[in-house]
Amino acid sequence: MSDYQAWFQCSQGCDSRYELTEVIYRCPDCDGLFEVVHDIDSLRKRSAAAWMKLFDQRYMRTEFPYGSGVWGKKEFVLPNIPNENIVSMYEGGTNLHKADRFGEEIGLKDLWIKQSGNSHTGSFKDLGMTVLISTVNQMITRGKKISAVVCASTGDTSVALSAYCAAAKIPAVVILPRDKVTAAQLIQPLSNGATTFALDTDFDGCMDIVRKLAEDESFYLANSVNPLRIEGQKTISIEIVQQFEWESPDWVIVPGGNLGNVSAIGLGFLMMYELGIIQALPRIVCAQTANANPLYRSYKKDFNEYKPVIAKPTLATALQIGNPVSIERATKIMKRFDGIVEEATEDEFAHAAAQADRSGLFSCPQTGVALAALIKLANKGTIKSDERVIVISTANGLKFVDFKVGYHTSKLPDIITKLSNKPVELSGDYESVRAAIDSIA
Repeated sequence: MSDYQAWFQCSQGCDSRYELTEVIYRCPDCDGLFEVVHDIDSLRKRSAAAWMKLFDQRYMRTEFPYGSGVWGKKEFVLPNIPNENIVSMYEGGTNLHKADRFGEEIGLKDLWIKQSGNSHTGSFKDLGMTVLISTVNQMITRGKKISAVVCASTGDTSVALSAYCAAAKIPAVVILPRDKVTAAQLIQPLSNGATTFALDTDFDGCMDIVRKLAEDESFYLANSVNPLRIEGQKTISIEIVQQFEWESPDWVIVPGGNLGNVSAIGLGFLMMYELGIIQALPRIVCAQTANANPLYRSYKKDFNEYKPVIAKPTLATALQIGNPVSIERATKIMKRFDGIVEEATEDEFAHAAAQADRSGLFSCPQTGVALAALIKLANKGTIKSDERVIVISTANGLKFVDFKVGYHTSKLPDIITKLSNKPVELSGDYESVRAAIDSIA
């Protein structure tokens, strides 16, 4: 048994505790969301310097499971689980791209892109799914009957769920809005053998159905209402700080849809702050598309009022969520971090993604939303030129090729494609190519 313990506890302050292997998602007393609470006093018995040394010794090594970017921080994530029940694909360990050219164009000297999409299934969702499926695996080894792990998804959650379930030989059921995920996202759960439903509704409609399924305890819920997902995703913060020799940045900008990731990133920084690993907290920016912006609207009213919205279609499909599950967690985090919520129109984020691509990136539309928010805040002077800024890139751009092709062929509705770049079609001879090159020069 580990010296360190963690458990479920109501985020609204109720006293009841539950084991992490219990099938429970909301507090039975107040209906509040649960969070994973760690025994901080036990964690403090090891010094901040000792934690940093331990994590550095494990980072990207081959000893299972500690080479994983998540499980290298096991004591901060899920200390209770035996290593033999962990289901890992060595997720995390993603690079920080120093975006000098793009930063120079928008007036920032210390801009970095955290490439969380450079993971096994191509998105940050792997970080949370390894924790959740490992817990399910432990539940099954203890004799718990789990018929399937289920999720609603705008794409990437279903992909991560299907891959980790396939590795663990656990059935997966994914429910998607028909024609609202990309072909690259749809083919991944199909290829992994998941039972996949495409429904004539949006994400919020899919989520309603999954909630009803999860009333049967044999269908385990994998959406981010489940705080186990949050625990894996919070390692983004720890890894960023580790990559900067344990220094905290000034700003972190996160795309916001269901709002689990912004919640997780905040919790990661808070845990390090409590344990003395970092001495200051960054400010967090949550970036939403203007077509699905419930947190932005709440922010404009100082978070004193929140109303779900009917999400309009958006090219940032993963953010097309009008009633985010993690709204309570995200609001708490934004208040604690003196956070800012910014929105971006379709034209703004399509252009921001294209501009970033011109500097060597290949940004998904969700990351484009974060980049557009960054440009706005830099132009306003809210973010100063010499401050260290991290933009969280949430998925690999190759999942959104239609978005890229549509931009460069000027076929995206209501988008001014200022940076479109079409192939030059010529006859197949040297002279034509040379003449075309000379004309450009």
